[in-house]
Amino acid sequence: MAATAKDNSHNEQIDDISASATEGMLGPNPFVGLRPCDILATAQQIGAQAVRQPALLVEQEAALARNLLAVLGGNAKSMPPAGDKRFADPAWQDNTWYRMALQGYLVWRDALSGFVDRSALDPKSKERAQFVMSLFTDALSPTNTLLGNPAALKKVVDSGGASLIGGLKNAMFDMLKNQGMPAQVDKSAFEVGKNLGTSPGAVVFRNEVLELIQYKPATEQVYGRPQLIVPPQINKFYVFDLSEGKSMVDYLVKNEFQVFAVSWRNPTAAQSHWDMDTYVSALLEAIEAVRDITGSEDVNLHGACSGAMTISALLGHLASRGEKTVNATTLMVAVLDSTADSQLGLFCTPEAIAAAKQNSLARGVLAGEEMGRVFAWMRPNDLVWNYWVNNYLLGKAPPAFDILYWNNDTTRLPARFHGQLLDIFTGNLFSKRHALTVLDTPIDLSEVTCDTYVVAGMTDHITPWKGVYNTARTFGGKTRFVLSSSGHIQSLINPPGNPKAKYFMNPELPAGADAWLASATPEKDSWWGNWREWLASRSGERRSAPASLGNERHAALADAPGTYVTEA
Repeated sequence: MAATAKDNSHNEQIDDISASATEGMLGPNPFVGLRPCDILATAQQIGAQAVRQPALLVEQEAALARNLLAVLGGNAKSMPPAGDKRFADPAWQDNTWYRMALQGYLVWRDALSGFVDRSALDPKSKERAQFVMSLFTDALSPTNTLLGNPAALKKVVDSGGASLIGGLKNAMFDMLKNQGMPAQVDKSAFEVGKNLGTSPGAVVFRNEVLELIQYKPATEQVYGRPQLIVPPQINKFYVFDLSEGKSMVDYLVKNEFQVFAVSWRNPTAAQSHWDMDTYVSALLEAIEAVRDITGSEDVNLHGACSGAMTISALLGHLASRGEKTVNATTLMVAVLDSTADSQLGLFCTPEAIAAAKQNSLARGVLAGEEMGRVFAWMRPNDLVWNYWVNNYLLGKAPPAFDILYWNNDTTRLPARFHGQLLDIFTGNLFSKRHALTVLDTPIDLSEVTCDTYVVAGMTDHITPWKGVYNTARTFGGKTRFVLSSSGHIQSLINPPGNPKAKYFMNPELPAGADAWLASATPEKDSWWGNWREWLASRSGERRSAPASLGNERHAALADAPGTYVTEA
């Protein structure tokens, strides 16, 4: 019984780490970068405020001194915010010295934050200053040290020192193999095609840019109109076919849909010239292959993040040409209107944008690994320090978690495409009529009249839900906006049956996102069920499922998940 309880406790700890990382990961999005010089410049701004406002500095120091005296006297009331699992060990409340250390840390952190908040910096500079200050205070949390972490000390005693040896081994491995960053996942536990991306199917079309995968039907009848899934260009497509119980592909196939998916090729410097036109042209070829294989006049498209941006460019192109090859579209956690504030825009200055473009042009690509390291420091408690504690102080292996493996299985962005995405983001080009041109056609998304299903995540910090709501109001057709209660990635990987899942519905789309939410109705469970019903009414009549994959013109080239997904 004791062993079982211990195993359960270990599993809960791994689940906590994985859940924090899933909420914290920034997902597949183009990004400007987080330059050391910007961090330093912001730190200098904070220092300048201390010089210019000495009275405020003295006030904050006096308040800190009073609060520290209250800590020493046992009268402090400071408590960590709800959900801060760094201080979950009972020793932080039961042990006098640890309780004093915790309260002292909190009042010191609050004093620094209070100084920034009361300073004369403008609102945008304050936001950057608070972020930089949090990098500093999070790094100096007592939980990041062996003596300051009661759970780590207990582990040393219980393991007879073996945890110290394990932590040293993990640190050496990360120094040699992970560029000094704590590993987020046990990569040896996963293999694409073995326990990830395992839905049966075949590659039925391939060009230089993508492979088109057709999935084997799981029912005797299928809807006549096919579904085509378009993934982001950063990270691999199998986020939509992750693992058993978490596969959107499997869910759709088992609900009588004909499902196809795009698997983008991982570009190298030789493909640095690929741009939005390249990706849209490749999608147009894929759509023609799907139509030819299924005999359907049109398709339903579904995509997330930058994949949804590519779909939107394609829809604008088709609308400009008066073509109707797309019947309905799903856009997941995608911001086309960039006026809403987001963490990605925090250091999005003209200088940083120019530097990001120059960096990718010089290399030919923007490497996903580089982007991942930058993202990690945007949310260090979730993506750095909890692994520091788990891997080094506790001496444990990083968790074997499928979503984390996928998030670390990054790809590259071609330099020209990266530059275009930055221009779209900074110029808000999708929201301006004819500001963006795709395949020589001007784009106006208000001319896109197909039905649209738009999904946002309430706790999404990378594509804020209010920005996604603005996206929903951009199109000219009938749009259904759905707000999931989850974050960026968990809004996608949201299979039915989760008792914690919830989403909000409101058939109206008023001018303001807050007004929409005020009148929205909460619904239990995943939005997938609502989406399935929406899709079914837009997927034609049922007919007998095809006996084989592909056709004479599009013979099977390889089994799913294909060959492009395994290219380094």
